[in-house]
Amino acid sequence: MSLENSAKVPVEERLFSLVLALLATENGLTKTEILSTVQGYRQDFDHSGDNANLERKFERDKDDIRELGVPLETVQTPGDPGNNQNLRYRIPRGDYELPSDITFSPEETTLLNLAAMVWREGSLSAESRRALLKLRSLGVSADEPVLGYAPRLRVRDVAFAPLNAALGRNAYVRFSYLKPGEEQARVRTVAPLALVQHQGRWHLSAQEEATGIRKTFLLRRIVSRITTTGKSFPAPVGDESARALLELEEVWNAHTAVVDTEPGSDADTRLRKRRGTAAAPSVDGRNLLALHYSDINIVADELAGFGPEVLVVSPPDLRAAVRERLIRTAVDHGTAE
Repeated sequence: MSLENSAKVPVEERLFSLVLALLATENGLTKTEILSTVQGYRQDFDHSGDNANLERKFERDKDDIRELGVPLETVQTPGDPGNNQNLRYRIPRGDYELPSDITFSPEETTLLNLAAMVWREGSLSAESRRALLKLRSLGVSADEPVLGYAPRLRVRDVAFAPLNAALGRNAYVRFSYLKPGEEQARVRTVAPLALVQHQGRWHLSAQEEATGIRKTFLLRRIVSRITTTGKSFPAPVGDESARALLELEEVWNAHTAVVDTEPGSDADTRLRKRRGTAAAPSVDGRNLLALHYSDINIVADELAGFGPEVLVVSPPDLRAAVRERLIRTAVDHGTAE
């Protein structure tokens, strides 16, 4: 099937289909089984050719669903340890299900059942149902209901659709953009070059009309409607999406934080599962982790959300940003001294 047809599969559906498939199997799926059966991959899978681009897409998707808190595991094939081609991927149900001590009132249960009915009827496309049948044909057991496991996937930002439309027409766009620390949004007029997802968030790579400078904008910080200016620009040469992802990855690799987490806590578990996280050297027995990040404000929000389970060791500006958020929370709740 052509790339044109596969491009019609929204990224959210591809990620949902991947999560669904990995929940439906107890023993896991190999990369080949995933790429040849799961919606969003199988359209481009070549049974006798080169699937390198498809494999890179799968690697990015793995990072994205892990970033969203989905416990994706790799399992060695018995009798063939160390063979990466035969690695199997799975999502253990026990780690993805709600804790047993969480209960719901009758009213809450009724609302959840109604939501589940809507999810069951509307979220699983015919293509995804056919993918499940293909998995069964491979001998993968999927008899237990899996539709109750709604993946925690972010939907596209409101700005995505109009930006994507303008990108397809090579049309200049205008929007208000609010950067952290600024009180008022600034109007930006840019030529949209690529829309990419990195670390679970959508970004716009664009060139400013006035300066010609290439910049990256986080879609969640666009605070106005997207409007077109009536002007167009020449179609860019080369793979702008690949370039944008490479630039974001370079920023991500260039920023490293060291945090002290409480052993066995939710923070410790989740931060260890972040892509690139590694144990940091400690001379006093502290549980130190080194983790990468792209945006200091986003990671500060995340770390502050763990409360006392995390202490930022370095860098100082991130430590100050987390501290400022914790103090603000205490003041808002009247608990600051």
